[in-house]
Amino acid sequence: MNARETIEAYYAALRAGEPLGPFVADDGDRSVVKFGISERLVGTDAVREGLQAQTETTTDWTVQSHSLRVTEREGYGWFSDDVWLCWTDTERGSRHEYDTRWSGTLEATDGERPWQFVGMHVSTADDLGE
Repeated sequence: MNARETIEAYYAALRAGEPLGPFVADDGDRSVVKFGISERLVGTDAVREGLQAQTETTTDWTVQSHSLRVTEREGYGWFSDDVWLCWTDTERGSRHEYDTRWSGTLEATDGERPWQFVGMHVSTADDLGE
């Protein structure tokens, strides 16, 4: 599996409500970071816990990639994408829809998942209007 396939597998897992933590690299020194639409998580544990909470409190994901660009060099990869996201918050019963911009960095590993995220940034120009 290459970096592009890993990103596409992450999108598929998000749609299916599957665990997302295995896509995140183990970092020991808290170097992994994930910026979501309304959050900042630092360190593997915090990112994995945040993704688990997201999976437990959301459903009915739509993830439509519109311009995925991926580069791989010497064990590292980086990407950008425009993604239409929709999901239902199961705690509030509300539906959320956003045009989002994604970027991130992956590292090649020798583990079960050959590429893992070491950084991810998801943002929107939309008003969050919660």
